[in-house]
Amino acid sequence: MILNELKQHGTDDFPFGLYKVNEAHPKYEMAFHWHSSLEIIRVLQGELSLTLDNRSYLLTAGDVAFVNSETVHGATPQNCRYECLVFNLAFLKTNNRACDRFIEDILSRHYVLTELPNNEKIKVIVNDIFEELGESAEGYFFKTIGRLHELLGEIQRKKLYSSHMKALPSSDEKKVIKLKLVLKFIRDNFASDITLEDMAAVAGFSPKYFCRFFKNMTGTTPTHYLMTYRIERAARKLLGSDDPITQIAFDCGFNDLSYFIKTFKTFKRLSPKDYRKN
Repeated sequence: MILNELKQHGTDDFPFGLYKVNEAHPKYEMAFHWHSSLEIIRVLQGELSLTLDNRSYLLTAGDVAFVNSETVHGATPQNCRYECLVFNLAFLKTNNRACDRFIEDILSRHYVLTELPNNEKIKVIVNDIFEELGESAEGYFFKTIGRLHELLGEIQRKKLYSSHMKALPSSDEKKVIKLKLVLKFIRDNFASDITLEDMAAVAGFSPKYFCRFFKNMTGTTPTHYLMTYRIERAARKLLGSDDPITQIAFDCGFNDLSYFIKTFKTFKRLSPKDYRKN
């Protein structure tokens, strides 16, 4: 199994990563990726165009979405503030067979969660979980885990899940596998000179057909996605290192500094220097 996102979320003792995203965040526009963890997204303000495999949703303030493991997902925000909780579902196992059977069925992808649960009680529980993690007050470990167990119970009671075999037709699954190969290739080679022909060859398509395939799967062109990914990586380096801007540009696949600065400003509305300073 190839995993696209390999980072640790949270800590070994408490593997829950909470990410608060606004326009200043390096990953404001969520580049397409996937991981073995479960992810919950809640929108606080504005609109978020979310794509899960080959399915598109428009989320507005108050909406909640579940991103199942191994699902290729990306999002385009519009005047948006949103939060993501990424966590290892196996951490919630209790060694009680009655509870663990359902968790194991989700972990094995025998079941997948309903991606947009239009259920007010689910939204209340999810909001409580995010607030507990955000405040990190004394006892939040217990309260977070307790609320997540309550969330699983409500999902099971309301049958907000389905068989993986029914959730994704085999033809779509083959397309997702092809897309994952291309996304992994970009992740591994974004610092190099990647051409459209290179990406098309990974998928086994002609360049013309590959462009249609990629646009249909992600809503964007391969070239725009590659640029988005490079700018995201550059933004993370600007905030997470003291490397010179010229070095960051070269490390992220830009051979011309002026072009990097111009492109960065197009995506982030700030120059790399101002972005790092602000």
